[in-house]
Amino acid sequence: MEDTIQAEMGTLVERVMQAVQQRISNRTLAAGAKVPSIRGLAETLQVSKSTVVEAYDRLAAEGVIQSRRGSGFYVTSHLPPLSLTELGPLLDRAVDPFWVSRQSLDAADDTIKAGCGWLPGSWLPEAGIRRALRSAARADVSMLADYGTSRGLPALRQLLARRMADRGIDAAPDQIMLTESGTQAIDLLCRFLLEPGDTVLVDDPCYFNFLALLRAHRVKLVSVPYTPSGPDMTLFAQALAEHRPRLYITNSALHNPTGATLSPVVAHRLLKLADQAGLTIIEDDIFGDFEHEPSPRLAAFDGLDRVVHIGSFSKSLSAAVRCGFIAARHDWIESLIDLKIATSFGSGRLSSELVLSVLKDGTYRKHMEALRERLSRSMGPVSARLETLGIEPWIEPRAGMFLWSALPEGIDAADVARRALMENVVLAPGNAFSVAQSASRFLRFNIAQCADPRVFKVLERAMRK
Repeated sequence: MEDTIQAEMGTLVERVMQAVQQRISNRTLAAGAKVPSIRGLAETLQVSKSTVVEAYDRLAAEGVIQSRRGSGFYVTSHLPPLSLTELGPLLDRAVDPFWVSRQSLDAADDTIKAGCGWLPGSWLPEAGIRRALRSAARADVSMLADYGTSRGLPALRQLLARRMADRGIDAAPDQIMLTESGTQAIDLLCRFLLEPGDTVLVDDPCYFNFLALLRAHRVKLVSVPYTPSGPDMTLFAQALAEHRPRLYITNSALHNPTGATLSPVVAHRLLKLADQAGLTIIEDDIFGDFEHEPSPRLAAFDGLDRVVHIGSFSKSLSAAVRCGFIAARHDWIESLIDLKIATSFGSGRLSSELVLSVLKDGTYRKHMEALRERLSRSMGPVSARLETLGIEPWIEPRAGMFLWSALPEGIDAADVARRALMENVVLAPGNAFSVAQSASRFLRFNIAQCADPRVFKVLERAMRK
């Protein structure tokens, strides 16, 4: 028994040492900086003060930090070179737009990713993807070796144009440009449309990587509360008048993270205000194929005048097959092609061919039909389990994988997420999605990643502490 306690103590001490060393390596703690107090770090990492004392003593013995009598511990003046490989996620890292992404992307195989934004591998069409890969292996060597064309694979663009037409969007194949992902599509559009210091309007809450990417472009973010039928139009109009944003970025079908659906009335009012204000809109349709019945598309009402329509197949087909697209007016597409060449040169031909193959042979259609039904069957049970813990879904989404849910009063989602991470469960705290930091009680749950009952046991413990 004593040996077990000592082993656990040793593991905790090592974790504290690693946390401090990572802060030093990534320059969060610079040379000469005071390290957190013993009490403060103990509370942050949820360990005892004696654990932190021993960790600091060992770090001092290794020459990483030094003690100053009556003042505390400080980083020594000689720091190791900056190592990007050590910029990994920390348990005590601020819960910002990168938090969920880094925890999910870097998670060990046994980690439950209840807050991530993609489907488990077992929910994807593995057999169809393998069949497409075998077909690609037998194709002409140019498919495996050459860059794609500047606009992207013509046959796939033609197919995408037909798919958009089914949703009322009139986009010719030469108005469509393939990208490596939906994120690259937004990045290119930001490079094309924005200058540092411009104002961009986003939903509150919104997809957290919108926020991360926009901050990388050094723009000013203004948010508008999102309702079950779309953005609050009174506050949207006020934001347009007060801040004069150049751009608005949103989801159309199945809003991320709320699962809400844009209503036709709100869509028409939004476009009228955008026209009056000279506002450009990026409409991210990445979850469109998850819908049972298509909801309004801003690009369909607008005719790709002020609205740019984007999407990808990373959420529905495979995150490993990087293929997205932009549909925009003709004159914009030409400039976007130049930007794509400047920043990434050609398109990923192999990924485009794989997507085309699974779309043409019926794999994708059958997969999405089964996936929509499977998600529908899972939504109710997951929602019910959350409600037994006092966690209330904001709405019951019409489709999709997300449940945006409120914790009981007085419980902070970021604290719950940190505690859950210590038990190898990744959650998505609400304020990572909120510019206004108004979602501290909320968590986004991915119902496809909540099949393991450990999710709810860990949640219950994390909410009690």
